Amino acid sequence: MTATASHTEQLADFRAELRHLDPDIQVDDSRLARALYSSDASIYRVVPAAVVHPHDEAQVRALCQTASAVGLPITSRGAGTSCAGNAVGPGIIVDLSGMDEITDVDVEHRCVRMQPGVVQEQLQRVLRPLGLRYGPDPSTSSRCTIGGMIGNNACGPRALAYGRTADTIESARLVIAGGEVEHLAAAASSDWASERVSALVERNLGTIRTQFGSFSRQLSGYSMEHLLPENHRDMAKFIAGTEGTLGIVTEACVSLVAERPCSITVALGYASMAEAADAITTLLPFRPVACEGFGRRIVEVVARSGKPVPDLPRGDGWIFVELRADSNAQARRDANALVSASNALDGRVVTDEREAAALWRIRADGAGLAGVSLEKPAWAGWEDAAVPPERLGAYLRDFDRLLAEYDLHGLPYGHFGEGCVHCRIDYPLDEPDGPARYKQFVTAAAELVASHGGSMSGEHGDGRARSALLPTMYSPEALDLFAGIKHIFDPHNIMNPGVLVDPHPVEENIRVHQARTSPLTLSHPDFAAAVHQCTGVGKCIADNSGAGGVMCPSHQASGLEKDSTRGRAKVLQEMVNGTLVHGWNSPEVAEALDLCMACKGCSRDCPTGTDMAKYRSRVLYEKYRHRLRPRSHWTMGQLPRWERMMDAIPGLARTANAVLSVPPITHLARWVAGVDQRRPLPRFRRSVRREMPPAHRTSSAQAVRSGRDVSQAPHGRVVIWVDSFSDRLEGCDLAAMVAVLANAGYAPEVLTDEACCGLTWITTGQLDTARHRLRTALDVLGPLAEAGIPVVGVEPSCTAVWRSDALDLVGDDPRTEVVARNVHTLAEMLQAARWTPPSLAGHVVVAQPHCHHASVLGFGPDAELLRAAGAELRVVGGCCGYAGNFGVEKGHYEFSVAVAKHDLLPAIEEAGPEAIILADGFSCRRQTSELAGRRALTLAELLASHLPQ
Repeated sequence: MTATASHTEQLADFRAELRHLDPDIQVDDSRLARALYSSDASIYRVVPAAVVHPHDEAQVRALCQTASAVGLPITSRGAGTSCAGNAVGPGIIVDLSGMDEITDVDVEHRCVRMQPGVVQEQLQRVLRPLGLRYGPDPSTSSRCTIGGMIGNNACGPRALAYGRTADTIESARLVIAGGEVEHLAAAASSDWASERVSALVERNLGTIRTQFGSFSRQLSGYSMEHLLPENHRDMAKFIAGTEGTLGIVTEACVSLVAERPCSITVALGYASMAEAADAITTLLPFRPVACEGFGRRIVEVVARSGKPVPDLPRGDGWIFVELRADSNAQARRDANALVSASNALDGRVVTDEREAAALWRIRADGAGLAGVSLEKPAWAGWEDAAVPPERLGAYLRDFDRLLAEYDLHGLPYGHFGEGCVHCRIDYPLDEPDGPARYKQFVTAAAELVASHGGSMSGEHGDGRARSALLPTMYSPEALDLFAGIKHIFDPHNIMNPGVLVDPHPVEENIRVHQARTSPLTLSHPDFAAAVHQCTGVGKCIADNSGAGGVMCPSHQASGLEKDSTRGRAKVLQEMVNGTLVHGWNSPEVAEALDLCMACKGCSRDCPTGTDMAKYRSRVLYEKYRHRLRPRSHWTMGQLPRWERMMDAIPGLARTANAVLSVPPITHLARWVAGVDQRRPLPRFRRSVRREMPPAHRTSSAQAVRSGRDVSQAPHGRVVIWVDSFSDRLEGCDLAAMVAVLANAGYAPEVLTDEACCGLTWITTGQLDTARHRLRTALDVLGPLAEAGIPVVGVEPSCTAVWRSDALDLVGDDPRTEVVARNVHTLAEMLQAARWTPPSLAGHVVVAQPHCHHASVLGFGPDAELLRAAGAELRVVGGCCGYAGNFGVEKGHYEFSVAVAKHDLLPAIEEAGPEAIILADGFSCRRQTSELAGRRALTLAELLASHLPQ
């Protein structure tokens, strides 16, 4: 669905009226903005007329007043992580994320007052030093906003102990359609709307008392029970879960809790997930903080993904319980008593924090992988149904039967302590009858959950996914009550229309189905399916670097939606759809991808495995097919070619370095190459491979047939593959790698054959040439792999090509997979040799893993090696900002520096001048040298410098 012609006309009136009220409000109706906000984390697509980012309540009031005057719909949005289509709409999207001030923290009374754009984890960081926390903690806590949590009445696993969002709200300010402000609180409110609501409630007390508030997770529809006299007519709590249909919360005061200091985990195993659910009622008397359940299928998904799976209690269904107490002794006593009462096949009290973290990580990893681990894509839609906990086991058995009846598949898991079950399901949304089949299933699922006395929404709201199903849960009288409430606050249906009251059909506006027959879907089906893999869950808009993540460094630097992985994916989804964004060459696509550094952080950190670097390369390839490319694609994009030409003539590299050091020539050279004038040019050198002693050189053919005596090397031969960056640009000490491998018991030999991985061609979208380069390299590396001779890469980004891009570009060649398994990092080879590293005790090592190293290869072996050496290791998350040709291209310098200032430069400054800076990536070393004035060592150089002489 796209904003209609009438909305376009209304928008012109909206602009004119708004200028009189507040000329500073910017109304963005660009195709880029509309594409970015056309969907949330649900299956739905509704293109808005415009997007607005208010800064304060006065601007929100002006927006609501003006929209009401011209009849233009308004949908409020926080982080856009709504799974049910709560945050998309056809008129104005009001993005409240910029209203993020915490205005008052009252430690004595344990409450905090704040604006709606405050991120949950941001709030927790403020509260932790005070010994307090905000109770609800949804899985999106690193980016979801308090306003969004209020809109959906968010919960999370610890709502079991600390309550739902509604339970925390003490008061709120609500701007309604005409721009008026309602002051919401318990009992004391005397605003005209509250008085009218009270009168409506008085006329419907029987309906409310019999149909609402039956259990904690009954969150579908309006939570009318808060308005009962016995509940103090609490309008503040009632507003939670109204999904922006009554107004926009501009400020809220919420209560806080003080956690008991000692935590312990109990892991329980049962014969099946349903039998685990049956046991919930025996566990709840122990007052757990969290009680999470899952089954064998989730564990298998985690194991297949390569993530660690620690030992679990015997069984095929599990419950993990978190208990808290005032002392460790009391926590252990409570845990042991719980195990005894649990009726589990097997149970374990986990006192070690690292073991407990590893167990909980299964649940977290499984949740992220559940949507991308089936044969077909799995979607939100029936995402968070809940039943009374005593009905959970029976419901899960019936739900499994329902999935089988409709030939659908999913991986259920959830907050068993409150009967809430998450499950993404492989609906055939891209098939002609997909929406109809989707509607049939969710209707049957709604009837099923209602038969168990449950709620279609247990924490994500109804939105566009479930609002039309409310008649399965509620009587006509209750639905009339919803409509009456809506009419009081929003008589002209301006606020988030189509949700909860007068809802749109659940099968309408499904994003994937809308693009099913578009020209790009038909011509490039694999690409279309790949970009739709992003569900919009938004982990990329969180700061993941603190936990060692990479994604998404450009968003961390700019804070703009267009610079997030999600934002870029949405623009590409709109390009595939073709009705708003038109073609590979569209300016919207160019702007969205301009600051993508191809870091591949999203390929690892994104829960859905979105690989924006790969999509970016494909877009550049299609955009410039048979067209003139930018200068930088010919210069930096084909750098290995120019290096080889430089190396072909003796003395040319020295001459070039001398000539390029003359300022006017340097300036001209940068201009020709498309390099920012503030970037130093790299210095060339003769091939380092040729400088190695003959005893340490070999060709691929020689290595395969060699009878060289390696009896003194207990771990046998290893071949070092030197990439173009390391070979002909200054900065690589190849002798150090030879020395370390020899010390570890290998017989190292440097490969003299040319074997370019094509990385610079890949990042600039010159994919045909990249394929040619890779196939040529396979002729060199393939025989080594087939002979079982390990190959060690020098440059992480080039090594990573074989485990990522090569499998996509030349995966049709069976040698590719063999080479991918045979190409290793130095740390991986040292780990395989069980080598004892030299002591680095007393040294602080600040390690900046290359993004491709962290995201594709994994920095774990390097970190383990350095810690085993006794170093105080500080691993920098995020990206250095140089990112190959990105950071040197004209137009990217300031942004490259901004990215470096987010993680790398502060880490170097904090560690002090005596710290060792470690960076295997050529780009990372350049950035460190140019911006911090420090020389970074490679792992080989660091270890070699500490080997005994």
